[in-house]
Amino acid sequence: MYKITLIPGDGIGPEISEATKRVIEAIDVPIEWDVQEAGLDVFEREGTPLPQRVIDSIKKNKVALKGPITTPVGTGFRSVNVALRQNLDLYCCLRPSKTFKGTRTKFDNVDIVIIRENTEDLYAGIEFEKGSDGAKKITDLINQLTGKTIRHDSGISIKPISVYATERIVRFAFEYTRKNNRKKVAVVHKANIMKYSDGLFLETARDVAKKYSDIDFEDKIVDNMCMQLVQKPELYDVIVLPNLYGDIVSDLAAGLIGGLGLAPGANLGEDYAVFEPVHGSAPKYKGLNKVNPLAMILSGVMMLRHLGEKKAAERLENAVFSVIEEGRYLTYDMKPAPDDPTASTTSMVADAIIKKLI
Repeated sequence: MYKITLIPGDGIGPEISEATKRVIEAIDVPIEWDVQEAGLDVFEREGTPLPQRVIDSIKKNKVALKGPITTPVGTGFRSVNVALRQNLDLYCCLRPSKTFKGTRTKFDNVDIVIIRENTEDLYAGIEFEKGSDGAKKITDLINQLTGKTIRHDSGISIKPISVYATERIVRFAFEYTRKNNRKKVAVVHKANIMKYSDGLFLETARDVAKKYSDIDFEDKIVDNMCMQLVQKPELYDVIVLPNLYGDIVSDLAAGLIGGLGLAPGANLGEDYAVFEPVHGSAPKYKGLNKVNPLAMILSGVMMLRHLGEKKAAERLENAVFSVIEEGRYLTYDMKPAPDDPTASTTSMVADAIIKKLI
């Protein structure tokens, strides 16, 4: 019996979490769900979006399946996702992007894995608000050390990139490539401009690559990589990036395969693993039973593989592929027009997958 922490999330999270839970239970893998609430609704009740009990549950169970959680833009609490990654040292964000027959996309040959460093870069949370004492001290120090002046009305974010974190994420990328019989790793950076942060990331990646002579290796500047991906994505296999670029490029890769509704993800560390869809909480669709649950269901497939339940994972994945290919039970985002009257509800998609499993 596996005990798994289930975090339904907020916005559309509870709906797609319930759909995913029903689908996974239909495979008959023995799972006991430890349901833990987190997010905006919890913040309003308890004053924190991430109570300590949620962290404690994941530490106890080692594995969690999580729905999306709202991150306020510009104000309010910091991202729960970032807090989870930092608290549990979930240093690797793994996001596969693969085209499925039957999806509406301009590409039919995409099979890319994005591996994103999860703990450093601009998402490390080292920021100083405009006008604060901290911002003033930082600007004074920068002026003293470099002779450069930062405007007094600036907010400041600091971008740390270390050898330690870079080595382990790049090593993970190469080990993943080898274990999954893939061929090439591309490291993405902006070392031509940020020579002491991205430059360190690139230099360290090159050093790690020397230990994997059986795997092809290349590096790409991030803006060029974005262009390359929309021109010829078939040339790319495993891509490893610092935190911010990884966030952006993984959404771009999701666009290549038909959208965020098909983009699963995993946050992995040495001790813990949290699986979640790439997309957000879409609060305007809360309670409407209309959003696509497939990204979270495919995250469940990744979770099953992590647990060693490879046959169950393959069964579920094939059931998802079959429903997509048939095209009958798909939500509005996978239809030719968003107001398509044949669009299915969230629960109908789950029902269609379950029928494939029984």
